[in-house]
Amino acid sequence: MAARDAAGRRAVHEQFANAFYSSGAWKRCRRDYADSVGNMCERCRKKGLIVVGTRARPLEVHHRIPLTLENIGNPAVTLNWNNLELLCKDCHEEERQRRQQRWRVDADGKVTARGT
Repeated sequence: MAARDAAGRRAVHEQFANAFYSSGAWKRCRRDYADSVGNMCERCRKKGLIVVGTRARPLEVHHRIPLTLENIGNPAVTLNWNNLELLCKDCHEEERQRRQQRWRVDADGKVTARGT
């Protein structure tokens, strides 16, 4: 059940963000940001590890402030390098897991902190 709920949330995310992630502005921003940090996972680098993307396992540009219906049109959130982090697949998955534990979506679709 939880896996199906997560898949449903991802599908909704993909629907509203699809046009953004396909845009030239995002593709340029993503490429330029990755180049600016040496095309290495930023979290692994902080641990003293060098992890670069490959064709089989590319790095992912992560939004620290998650994209929502409310902010998807705001370049100060979507294209701001201060809101981006280049992550390997393992670090990105860890972040997704952390967020799932920290946040919940109520019956009305409102995202709230767990425990509130």
